Order: sequence, then structure tokens, then C-alpha cells
Amino acid sequence: MAGDKDKREIYVDNNLVGYIRNKFQEAETSKIYDEKRWLKSYRNYRGIYGPEMAFRENEKSKVFVKITKTKVLASFGQIIEVLFSQGKFPLGVKPTSVPENIDEYARMVTPQEKQMSGGDRPSPVNPNPKNSDVVKSLYGFNGDGQSIPPGVTASDLIKTVAQDYEELGFEEGTSIQGEPQIEPANMAASKMEKLIHDQLEESNAITILRHTFFEMCLMGTGILKGPFTDTKTYGSYDRVNDINVYVGKTKTVPSIEAVSCWDFYPDPNATSINDADYVIQRHSFNKQQLADLKEKPMFNADAVQACLDEGPNYQVRGYESSLYDRENITSIYKNRFEVLEYWGIVNKDLLEEEGLEFESEENFVHVNIWICGGHVIRMVENPFTPKRIPYLICPYELNPYQFFGVGVAENMEDSQQIMNGHARMAIDNLALSGNLVFDVDETQLVPGQDMKIFPGKIFRRQSGQTGQAVHGVKFPNTAYENLQMFDKFRQLADESTGIPSYSHGATGVQSTTRTAAGMSMLMGAAALSIKTVIKNIDDYLIKPLGEAMYHFNMQFTDDAPQIKGDLEVKAQGTSSLMQKEVRSQRLLTFMQTASNPTLAPFVKWHTCLKEVAKALDIDPDQLINDPEKAAIFAQIMGMVNANQNNTASTGGQSQMGQTGGVPPGASPTDPTGAGGSNIGVGNVPMPGEAGFSSPNTQPQRRTQTQ
Repeated sequence: MAGDKDKREIYVDNNLVGYIRNKFQEAETSKIYDEKRWLKSYRNYRGIYGPEMAFRENEKSKVFVKITKTKVLASFGQIIEVLFSQGKFPLGVKPTSVPENIDEYARMVTPQEKQMSGGDRPSPVNPNPKNSDVVKSLYGFNGDGQSIPPGVTASDLIKTVAQDYEELGFEEGTSIQGEPQIEPANMAASKMEKLIHDQLEESNAITILRHTFFEMCLMGTGILKGPFTDTKTYGSYDRVNDINVYVGKTKTVPSIEAVSCWDFYPDPNATSINDADYVIQRHSFNKQQLADLKEKPMFNADAVQACLDEGPNYQVRGYESSLYDRENITSIYKNRFEVLEYWGIVNKDLLEEEGLEFESEENFVHVNIWICGGHVIRMVENPFTPKRIPYLICPYELNPYQFFGVGVAENMEDSQQIMNGHARMAIDNLALSGNLVFDVDETQLVPGQDMKIFPGKIFRRQSGQTGQAVHGVKFPNTAYENLQMFDKFRQLADESTGIPSYSHGATGVQSTTRTAAGMSMLMGAAALSIKTVIKNIDDYLIKPLGEAMYHFNMQFTDDAPQIKGDLEVKAQGTSSLMQKEVRSQRLLTFMQTASNPTLAPFVKWHTCLKEVAKALDIDPDQLINDPEKAAIFAQIMGMVNANQNNTASTGGQSQMGQTGGVPPGASPTDPTGAGGSNIGVGNVPMPGEAGFSSPNTQPQRRTQTQ
């Protein structure tokens, strides 16, 4: 370490770099306690004893039973199964209960209605019968002089109805009987939800969130960063001179990033991300990664080059030796560059020293500053509207009055230590009790004999006191008692983590797990603990991420007019928690109850079918038609059935084949016992009668003729 000190000295050339360095030092000092907690959790997960563990000389076994790893992976698997089992991100966008600046319902206004006076205009409930000859439709009416281009669908015609339906001839209100109901607010929400899901898929959000959820289970806190504007290159082929030519195209997409807890340094006085004045992320870049920053927007290429010329300046932290399994190495040197990314508020005086001017009336400004060594390589005003720190902090278990949460490994730390102790004691006792210890009275033996023990060994005994000279001593076996304590504290680990062993495939049949109903009840009770975790993910991660994506699209997307509305993001992680078999049974029971003719009109059958398909892990969009297509198919099927019935009634051959009568069965008087498909003994044929199995060999009596 001493030989590399000159490589790690940081030269501060301005007050702004010194300000950020001081903030980083404060955050790093206040984080030492959390780093110690995380190190214990990491060692328990890996099955490694820390340097504080001292073994006695007579302890031979150093076994580590990794129950912590099993629990962490079980909780991680449950979270992934609940959130992403349907292959869709658990995020929805719905309009508010009372939408503002956008109408909840709209209807088509025909030119005839516009010409009518206010009193003559038809109401949505009772249309004026004297205007019944006018064909009122969403697309116009007969004779209006308007034509619809071929191939245009209803979705194309009302594409931007949420914003410009007034120009298209729409007005607020429910539709007239016979007209389709237009819901601009729902249409805008649907388009926004579809756009966000597409952006999350393109940014590999599920893969990135897996890393966030793993650290959340292991160390208690998951951190996600973003969204930021990024470019994505995809392949396309254009036809040039009858040849398909590959053309690389780029498009702007939002990107997110998983941040490790070890590299995140929040405001020491903050208990949540909304309470923090600043946060700092520490990056470890190699030469190529640092050089690539020169090509990114708003980075100072000269400052980056100056950092490259000065050489690596990474300072290794104490915990890194444990993470890299190098605890026996006294000095570690990393050939990397340490870059600090600062998000927060800075006084305008420091920024004005750098030649920056801001129109803000406040004496502080929200900025994003990157420093490396003693150089500022990027300095811009916070680009987000509204101003926010672009980090999402999600705790596994909320730790009151502290910034970072508590994970599975920390909850079962004591149980893990005691299980290790009893496992070591059991193994050491078995090593001792499984062998004989010999007690030899050398005064009764001839001197100079070999004391090795083997079958057929002879000890020569000399005269002396009568008695046995060699005694075999067997120590008692206490392994069973140790294993009982091991099992007891494994049960306590289930209690402390809220993850029962049977929920992740532990062996052993209990009385309540012998039946499917009993197992379902236990799994439902076990889901209560993970339900709290899923609720934290909904509140601290998925919903803020959806809101951030909403603001990103409203600020940077060209299709903002089509998705504009009074919308709110709905996190749907908790709704996915119900057991699939229980949910499908409840849905089927509901559909049976609602099949009553008096109740059927009040049920949204299309939604019921979609929910049943989701409960069965089936994509409803691939198998279930929307109401418009369902009406078309129903009409086609009705026409086909009508044609079949007409053909059959005229005696002709229908498309499904000629209809005929049922083929006749066996005769009831059949003596074989079939009885016309009725079970019975039948009439037993006598020799010579029809149906007798043997031929008639008896001679026939001749009659005499007169």
C-alpha cells in the first residue's frame, strides 16, 4: 500500500471538487455500520467464516451449513415468480377516478345534429324519432360525402380522439343507443401503458431488476437508477437495386441500471431517497470505459483525457478484500479509475466560480456532476422535470429511521451461527466417539513393546498385580442431541425469515401437507410474509419507476399528444400474489354464478375470460378475441349455422355432411344375448335352431307317403 501511495494522491484544483469530496467522505463514514452488516450477510450466504471467528486447537471440523443461501435464493425465487411469472411487467396505467383536462366519455355528433337546435337534438337516452332516418355512426352517415380509405380500422379512425375529438365531431357525454361508446381517458391510458411496456422490454428491465431483487434479498436494499435517454441500434434491411442491404438504425429509448449497495453513498442525514439532499455513486472504470465518456453528451473531453494521462487513481476499500476472497492479502491494488457521480443541490456561488449561470431565484441549484481525481468531467443542471434524484431505493424489510433496509441473511444471522456451532460439535463428537481410546498400564507389560494396535496384536505381560493392562475407552455419542438443537434452530430460522422450509421444497411429510387442500392452506399462510415484501416493491420501486417513465415519455416522446391525460400508475405486483389455482377456481365459480340470465348482463365476460387465461399461465392476447372481433366471428358462425339448417331442411347435402337417421341397433329378439344393447341372458337356442353354434348332425325323420 505504501509503495502505491503516490499513485493515489488526489490533487484538487477547485472548490467544487473539494466540496464533492467532503460530501463523499461524510457519506462514506456514516455507511461503515451498514457495510459491516452487509459483510456478515455476504459471508453467511457464501458459507465463509470471517476473521473474527477463532477456532480452538482441538476443534477439527470447520463446517459451515449454508442454510442462509437456501433462504435467500428461496425469497429471490418467490419474488421473481410472483412478479414475472406471466411474462409481463407488473405495471398498469389507468385514468384517475375523475379525469381532468380530458373527457371520460365522448360520442359522435353528426352534421344533422349540429344543424338542429338545442331542443331538437337527440339525447343519449331518448333519440329523436323524427331523425331516425339518419344513420348515426362513429364513422359518419350515409351521404355525408366522406369516404374511408381501404384497410382503415376503428382504432385508426379514433387514434387521437383523446385530444382532437372536437375537430372530428365528438362531444363529451355518453353515446346514443346503438352507437359505440368512446372513452378518451381509457384510450390514452392504454396507449401509455403499451408504450411503457415496450420501452421496458427494449431496455431489458426484467434482467436488470433480477440483480436489484437479489441484493434486496441478500443485503436488505435494492437500488435502481433511471430512466435515462439512451440510443438503441437495431438491424434493418432496405431494398436497393433488387438487393437486400443491411442498414443499422438507431432510436431513442429509456434505459435503467442496477446499482450495487456497495457503490451507493446517500446523504447521512436522510432516511429515504425523498429526504436526501444528495447522493453519490462510485464508479470503477477501466481505461476504455473512461475514454468512452468523451463521446457521450455533456462530458468534457479534455478533462477526461487529463484523467487518462494521470493514470489510475482507484482507492481500494476495506470490504473489497472480503468480497474478492483476498482477506489474507495485506495490500490490494486495482488498475482502475475512480469516478464519483454526484446528484443533488449545490450553492450557486460554487457553480458561478466555474463560469455557469442559472436563472433560478434560489441560492442553490439541482445539478449532476462527475469528477475523477481532481477534474470535473461533467457538470449539468438536473434534466428531470419535476426535479428528482434518479435513484429508486427498495427495502426488503423496512428498517425504521434508517436509510437501508434489512435482508433475509441478517434476520437469520443468530440462527445460522448456532446451527454452525452444533454441526461442528456433532462432527467432532462423532470423530471421537467413533474410535476407541486405549488406557494402557505399562507397569504390567514387558518394557519396550510397540504400542500400535492392529488385529491379532499380542501384548507381553510381566508378573505383577493381577488385572487387565490394556483398556478400551469408548466416549458417549452426543451427536443426536446436537442435531436436535440444529433442527430446532432451523425451525427458528423459518420463523425469523418468514420463509417456511416446505415452501421451497424441503423434505419431510407433515400431517397438514398430506393433502392438496392442506398444502394450499399452508402455502397461502406462507405467502403473507412475502406479501409485505411485494408491497414494498410496488410502493418503492415499480410505481415510482412507472411514474418516472410517464414523465420521461411526456417530456421526450414525440407521441405525447396521443398519450396525454390525467393518468396514474398502478403497481400490480400484489395482485399477482394469489395462488393461481385458487384464483382460477374463484373465477370459474364466479362465472357459474353469473351465468344466471338475470345476472349475465352485468358481467364483463371478456374480462373474465382474460383473467382465467392469466390464472392458467396463458397469454390472453393470443387466444381471446376482443369484443369487436368476437362480434364478427359470432356473426360468421351464425351465418354458417343458418346455411347448414337451411340445407338440411331441403333434403340436400350440407357442408358438414349429409344428415341421416341413427343406424338401427340389434334386434331385441336376438337370441345371442345382445338384447338390442340391453343387458340380459337372452333365449338359449336349442340344437337345430337358428343361432346354435354347432351344426345339426342328427338324422332327419322321414315321413312316409301314402
